[in-house]
Amino acid sequence: MSRITSFLRARPWAWSFIAAAAVWLATVAYTGGQGAGEILTAALSFATFAIIVGLGQMMVISTGPGNVDLSIPATITLSGVVAMKVMDTDSSRMLIGIVAALACALAVGVFNFVLIRLLRIPPIIATLSSSFLVLSTAISYGRGIRIKPPPPLADFATARIAGIPIAAVFVLLITVLIAFALRRTFYGRSVLAVGQNERAAWLAGISVDRTRFITYVLSALLSGVCGIVLSGFSGGAALNMGEDFLLSSIAVVVIGGTSVAGGRASVPGIWGAALFMFLLVTMLNTFGASAGLRFMLTGLIIITVIVLAGGEKESR
Repeated sequence: MSRITSFLRARPWAWSFIAAAAVWLATVAYTGGQGAGEILTAALSFATFAIIVGLGQMMVISTGPGNVDLSIPATITLSGVVAMKVMDTDSSRMLIGIVAALACALAVGVFNFVLIRLLRIPPIIATLSSSFLVLSTAISYGRGIRIKPPPPLADFATARIAGIPIAAVFVLLITVLIAFALRRTFYGRSVLAVGQNERAAWLAGISVDRTRFITYVLSALLSGVCGIVLSGFSGGAALNMGEDFLLSSIAVVVIGGTSVAGGRASVPGIWGAALFMFLLVTMLNTFGASAGLRFMLTGLIIITVIVLAGGEKESR
């Protein structure tokens, strides 16, 4: 028992997987085992998008207190709209559409950092303000027209191999790259160092501004990737396609064990938290809970998981 306790204390992200397994088992028990595999497949499919943006949000939050990217939903929408308009259902224009969408996301990331660094606007205000400008651009450019994605993009976003979504495998590769960057590269170590103590990191020769610049750009690019894949998954871009990811991108980071004080990131926890949140909603829907009860129970269960995953007290 002590070994298990020590393991969980050292790896707070494990609580998110335990919680996900618990709600899945509760759902399966209630349905008598029917649809157990389908529930897991659906969870992987829908959690994929929360994982993509969660990884970017995790990097931003890890750079220290007050750092958060609230422009994620708008960036998702703009990238999806640009990708679909440029592709215009033509498979031969897929690459051009992807490049154009990612270029727009890159511009959002740069703009966010300019507001934060040059104009000295707090990140939460800067990214929220930029989100209105970005969403307005998406509305103006898209004009409410829903264009279907090219067949190859739709196939990539929806196809499965042995019940495992191809998009989930793609996101797993991104996750591995993020984990490698955090642990094995100078940039990744700089993110954690800046998050732990910005002044100490600066005195150690780390460029705080450059680290944060790369981080906000990375978050925007991952949002762009999410917008492109989500457009293929849902049959086109919509102006409200990103709104569900404002709170979920933060929730998966916190539930997954990343410290909101910065300096500690939990890459595997993003997966556990994203699966947990989808499976939790599935369980409550299966139980027939009313909308009000679902919101209340969801909040209480999430708070419980966060408390359990609290781990060791933060120190500076």
